[in-house]
Amino acid sequence: MAVAPAIHATHVRKLYGNGVVALADLSLEVRSGVFGFLGPNGAGKTTAVKILLGLSRPTSGGGTILGAPFGSKQALRRVGYLPELFRYQSWLTAREVLALHCELAGIERSRWPEEIERTLGLVGLADRGGSRVGTFSKGMQQRLGLGVALLGDPKVVLLDEPTSALDPVGRHDVREIIRTLRERGTVVFLNSHLLTEVEQVCDSVAIVDRGKVIAEGPLAELLRTSSLRVRATGLTREGRAALARFGEIDEASDGTILVRGIDLERVPDAVSALVATGARVYAVEPQHETLEERFLRLLGQ
Repeated sequence: MAVAPAIHATHVRKLYGNGVVALADLSLEVRSGVFGFLGPNGAGKTTAVKILLGLSRPTSGGGTILGAPFGSKQALRRVGYLPELFRYQSWLTAREVLALHCELAGIERSRWPEEIERTLGLVGLADRGGSRVGTFSKGMQQRLGLGVALLGDPKVVLLDEPTSALDPVGRHDVREIIRTLRERGTVVFLNSHLLTEVEQVCDSVAIVDRGKVIAEGPLAELLRTSSLRVRATGLTREGRAALARFGEIDEASDGTILVRGIDLERVPDAVSALVATGARVYAVEPQHETLEERFLRLLGQ
């Protein structure tokens, strides 16, 4: 019997009363690892997270988390969530915050001490459990928020912009926690617009624009296309046309030709086609495309 995906959404559509289309046709599948959910502001990312959690109902379409319908008790008891904006009472200690959320999560009281200490250790706050939240830095508060999301050892964790307001040290700390979760077998759904962060921790991604997924798959596959810088003499119109079959070409001020969007496996073919037109090739420099470059190219910017 096939194992259900951790997250499965099919043709989810969300319309608001003022005619705004938040999600046009969202379909995606997450099975394991760290999944990056990317898109520009207004693309529908936060609306999608709310629908996954049952905080908002889709106009049409639907899906499941761990085989249970979005928002159902069966799904939510195995899901952790860190919202983008959250605040805990400054006079509470870290342990008191976690105890409050143990009660909200329905965790047996006899398990609270063990669960709280396990979580504090997991997010690197083992020595600050008795400190008041008001004394915490932004990064420490974010760690505590992650701790709340990880109470009860959820199988799926949804993180909404977990590093957007942090300094480099705080972002590094959050990345390390996400990597630890992946090693433990937890599925992490990471909603973010910080592409360099996503590139460092995600196994697969979906890029959404105007409420629709426009690209999805393992990160390594999405970044297979790259750029190729060619230095050659005797470049004719036929030579430029030959290179244009492999990607979009730009001629740099130093006389080199840049072929954008070429699959690295086709580089030898591109060079052969250029030589066949009579050009003499002196240098070929493949350049890997970054996630940011791929993202902007997909959005047509």
